[in-house]
Amino acid sequence: SPRRDIMSTPEQHRAQPAPAPAEGAEPDPGSRYEAVVPHWFYCKVTDSRERWVPFSSQDSERLEEAQSSGKEEVVVPTSGGRYDVHLQKRQRVAVYWEEEVSEVRRCTWFYKGDKDNKYIPYSEAFSEELEEAYRLAVTLDEWKKKLESPSREIIILHNPKLMVHYHPVATSDDWGSTPTEQGRPRTVKRGVENIAAEIPNGEPLQIDHLVFVVHGIGPACDIRFRSIVQCVNDFRSVSLSMLQAHFRKAQEQQQIGRVEFLPVNWHSSLHSTGVDVDLERITLPSINRLRHFINDTILDVFFYNSSTYCQTIVDTVASEMNRLYQLFLQRNPLFKGGVSIAGHSLGSLILFDLLTNQKAAPEEDEHSQEGSRTTSSHGGIKEVKEILEKLELSEYCDVFEKERMDRQALLLCTEENLKEMGLPLGPRMKILHYISLKREMQVCVLPGFVSRNKPKSPLPQVSANYPQLDYKPSIFFAFGSPIGMFLTVRGVKRIDPNYSLPTCKGFFNIFHPFDPVAYRIEPMIVPDLEFEPMLLPHHKGRKRMHLGKGKGSPSPLPGVAAAAPSPTPTSCLSELKEGLTRMSVDLKNNLLGSLRVAWQSFTRAPLPAVEAPAANGDTEAEAGVEKQPEIKPEETPAAVKEETPLINVGRLNGGNRIDYVLQEKPIESFNEYLFALQGHLCYWESEDTVLLVLKEIYQTQGIALDQPLPGSQ
Repeated sequence: SPRRDIMSTPEQHRAQPAPAPAEGAEPDPGSRYEAVVPHWFYCKVTDSRERWVPFSSQDSERLEEAQSSGKEEVVVPTSGGRYDVHLQKRQRVAVYWEEEVSEVRRCTWFYKGDKDNKYIPYSEAFSEELEEAYRLAVTLDEWKKKLESPSREIIILHNPKLMVHYHPVATSDDWGSTPTEQGRPRTVKRGVENIAAEIPNGEPLQIDHLVFVVHGIGPACDIRFRSIVQCVNDFRSVSLSMLQAHFRKAQEQQQIGRVEFLPVNWHSSLHSTGVDVDLERITLPSINRLRHFINDTILDVFFYNSSTYCQTIVDTVASEMNRLYQLFLQRNPLFKGGVSIAGHSLGSLILFDLLTNQKAAPEEDEHSQEGSRTTSSHGGIKEVKEILEKLELSEYCDVFEKERMDRQALLLCTEENLKEMGLPLGPRMKILHYISLKREMQVCVLPGFVSRNKPKSPLPQVSANYPQLDYKPSIFFAFGSPIGMFLTVRGVKRIDPNYSLPTCKGFFNIFHPFDPVAYRIEPMIVPDLEFEPMLLPHHKGRKRMHLGKGKGSPSPLPGVAAAAPSPTPTSCLSELKEGLTRMSVDLKNNLLGSLRVAWQSFTRAPLPAVEAPAANGDTEAEAGVEKQPEIKPEETPAAVKEETPLINVGRLNGGNRIDYVLQEKPIESFNEYLFALQGHLCYWESEDTVLLVLKEIYQTQGIALDQPLPGSQ
């Protein structure tokens, strides 16, 4: 049978151990009986192992109220509305994504064996039998009660503080042994308060903002091969911790609730088109696992660059986000907040292409296109002249001008058309060769890139019909994004500083310094100026000891105090020691099985994610240190500010900076190649990333952090 235990999941917030029972809390013999307080659990099965997970306190109370109402077919939303519990069927069902149905149980009695890490709940029916036996024993003061479980195991209630569970005795009868001789018994406990289970308090009911999160290549999203649902659960859990730590004032004043993050899955739809069967037929049999991994992950990049499968992907992403949005509004009719979108790796490129093809206002868009056809005719003819000059055919400019030929018309020309215009064979061949090269690129410049001030912004995509979203996103967050690289490969050398996404005014490109897939955006807008990305503030106001030295370190940020004391190495050394200690212990216990855990340990801070803000003096001191490279004593704060003037990076993020780089951890600085893969997969549990997301989202609502982050804009 699968192994069972009780544990908390990352999605459950602020887990606190149930209070341990005080001495004498359980009734003494002869004391008055008090009914046990039930708590609700659900069962998660992973790799044939069952985990009994407690619902949050508020969810358990709602379930108990619904149970007491006596109504049939009651459905209770739980886990922030992401799961429904069908009470009569005792099932927990995911609302927004596909997931195995979980068993739900109203738990009052628990047991734990020698090999069990946590207590396991008895079935509801047998728990009722145990409770009845316990009630009689307390009421009549008669103990040594013996019960037989459905699996013929024996439970003996010796006294209120000693209740044991013995293994089956059927096979032992031939030996004449008694239950006490059947090995060490299991411990039995009554009530969830006696088993030290970590019961989460739950999530705020109010949802201020909705964020859709789109994954990158492959079905797995992190080094532990977890799905997008699990990774977004981590991201949401970290966001709740960051809200408690950095938005405490706003929470106490009930100005804010929380931000909801919902995963968007497109990989399964792509690979259900039958393409996997086609690939299997042509895949070589050698190194089978590696080839299967490539087919399932790396090829997603090539699929997106194919116009056929690109259409499938963008249709899936857009329709899934629209479906989730409408479903969310149905379930939250009072929701008045905004919507943002986030993409990891290839997912960010998909979202970028979708956003560049959105229409802000259909009527206005049609009007602007109509106007551009009449007012920009001269510009189109001029563009054709430039093409002819490149092809050394300037003498034919008058011919094309007479025919009112712009660039679009030129690309539609056939050899017959050029013959009718009277062009000799040589010029015809040159022009036709140019047209064929442009067609082979399989890209199209769409009206969404038309700038109000300039004719066109050269931002091409794979040729596809890009669907429209049902909402206008407030902000677009890109994590570990290859957008810059793909634009360059598509032939884009520069992004017009006046260009902005039609329906989305915010854009943040967030990356780890060792992420091999991430590329910058700002140098494509300001190509003639060399400057570093913004260094992302640490969520605890610290600065890594090893940062700020040498070429390539992010430059000081505008408006940050420079005359701050040097950072003490204590926190960084303890963080480094913690990371190394975790890895060594894992390797000692299980070399092969610990590799994933060791990777995981590098991405987690050695201190708890939730930390109360420091005293004002400490906070100010650390804030000055946060993003400052070491400066010479003779340099003044004013001098530093003069050296780092504000940089105009265009309208893509409303005039604000776009590129943000995370601070690597001390252990990561030892070998950047070793941590490259982890750098691409670190964003889901990165407090610094989550805090920037929350800060920017709540800034749109006029709500600021309790303490300003150093280096914040």
